[in-house]
Amino acid sequence: MTPIAFLAIAAVVLPLAYFTWVLVTLDRRGALAVKTNLGQGFAQNGAIAATRPPLLLGVAKRLTPGTYEAKLDRWLSLAGRPASMPLDKLIISKPILALAGAILGLLAFRNSPSLQSVGIGIVITAFGYFVPDLLVYNKGTKRQAAIELELPNTLDQMLISVEAGLGFEAAMARAGQYGDGPLAQELMRTLQDMQVGRPRQEAYQSLADRSSVADLRSFVRAVIQADKYGIGLAKVLRTQAKQARVKRRQRAEEKAMKLPVKVLFPLLVFIFPVLFIVLLGPAAINIMNTLL
Repeated sequence: MTPIAFLAIAAVVLPLAYFTWVLVTLDRRGALAVKTNLGQGFAQNGAIAATRPPLLLGVAKRLTPGTYEAKLDRWLSLAGRPASMPLDKLIISKPILALAGAILGLLAFRNSPSLQSVGIGIVITAFGYFVPDLLVYNKGTKRQAAIELELPNTLDQMLISVEAGLGFEAAMARAGQYGDGPLAQELMRTLQDMQVGRPRQEAYQSLADRSSVADLRSFVRAVIQADKYGIGLAKVLRTQAKQARVKRRQRAEEKAMKLPVKVLFPLLVFIFPVLFIVLLGPAAINIMNTLL
């Protein structure tokens, strides 16, 4: 048996053996007993509210390490926890896409048995496993960039509302109602947390934990300190709004300074060669005609 055939067989047999081992060793009775005991506290009229999770979800959770699941949950939090991609659905989709990629790689190897086909199959399998992570991470990055862009204007709106006589929470509600971006959604969620009985400082800290924007986290820390020591929030808002505007202008200036360097590569690769062909092409043709 050639090494290529051995690798192809191992790429198919080993994942199938691992999936079989997981299914066999899955403690269904123990999981059902735990869910039943947990659901007894929420039972109403003799009906258990908690239901048994799907078998596929249990297998996917067994395949996903705890630290990796926590990282996925963090990325979903930064992405605003989209309704179309909850954590359970994300965990289930990863092994399914990886299995689909492995099947495509096996078909490619069947059509043309070679080491290149094995490498392509491995790449497709890895890409299928990590493509949900890339989508969630990209959505979270764009959402945090939108929050960073909206923060100075939102702080200005809250400052105007506080100076007009509204309370801080009323100013947050007004900024959240008139805003349509992710920062307005986060402000409304913070207010909802306080309305259901969550302590104010914990709600503010959760707002900072759901974001990776340094300016927003700094603003939340300043608000928590002001609320703790009784400092006027109007002064805090004025200072934070001024700093946010200055940092936004500095980021714009930084991007403007980086622009010539970013334009240099496409200028050298795509524009200069065409320009040289247009300018020097006729002269080169005339020289070739004269010499020949």
